[in-house]
Amino acid sequence: MPENQVVTVIGLGTMGWGAALSLLRAGFKTQGVDLRPEVLDRFAALGGQSHTTPAAAAVADVIFVFVVNADQVRAVLFGPAGAVAAARPGTIFVLCVTMPPRDAISIAGELAACGMASLDAPVSGGAAKALSGEMTIMASGPDATFSAAAPALAAMSAKVFRLGDVAGIGSQVKMINQLLAGVHIAATAEALVLAAGVGLDLRTVHEVISQSAGASWMFQNRGPHIIDGDYAPRSAVDIFVKDLAIVAGEAAGIGVPTPLTTAALALFAQAQAAGLGREDDAAVAKVLARAAGLQLPGDVG
Repeated sequence: MPENQVVTVIGLGTMGWGAALSLLRAGFKTQGVDLRPEVLDRFAALGGQSHTTPAAAAVADVIFVFVVNADQVRAVLFGPAGAVAAARPGTIFVLCVTMPPRDAISIAGELAACGMASLDAPVSGGAAKALSGEMTIMASGPDATFSAAAPALAAMSAKVFRLGDVAGIGSQVKMINQLLAGVHIAATAEALVLAAGVGLDLRTVHEVISQSAGASWMFQNRGPHIIDGDYAPRSAVDIFVKDLAIVAGEAAGIGVPTPLTTAALALFAQAQAAGLGREDDAAVAKVLARAAGLQLPGDVG
């Protein structure tokens, strides 16, 4: 039962915040870890237990990790004030991080060597679904670990895909998702900038395409960001530079050509170089618009 499980969420960013609130709503005793005092204060005000270090929140049944990359995973698990040294043997670590599959495999092995259990469990769905407890979780790991973590996983997700019994498979599937997500964001930006260039009303274009064969989830979700000039970062440009680099690196390693990934990654990298890295990933549209001599809503650069 939720009231008998203690759950920790390390990293209260966009997705981690939604996961932590979903766990609280479901009745779990929930601990949150973050570096930002204002975030910890908000979490405490909502009934969570706030901590500034992973070690301080390591006495838990399940520990979810929502940081940015593999280096940060290692830091919060094995670094100074890391969670592993302070956790009980058998604690379940659910790694909800987009990282190269080889890192997911390596970290799972390090956790096992320390007497811990783990799931390779990247997530998708965006901020809104995280807040509503409807994320998609793409996970792999032992059946017994899935079963023990099932109540907490159910509290924060609409669907948990069990993709295999070893680490790495969840990260491989998430890599494919990010390939499509990044390419679709780049295509959305290109389409709306072209629409602006020929003088079309962007809101009308978005309405029409959203009901037509050219639609994608990213077009429907990110299109309004471009139309409204709203680049507050739900998911930042920097994230897709990282994620598409993972795709490109893994593909190159096995000799699979990914020309669309290459093009999208170049666009995100160009946006990052232009100082847009911490803006919403839809800000890649600014790069295309500026190259065309167009000014999109909200672009004062």
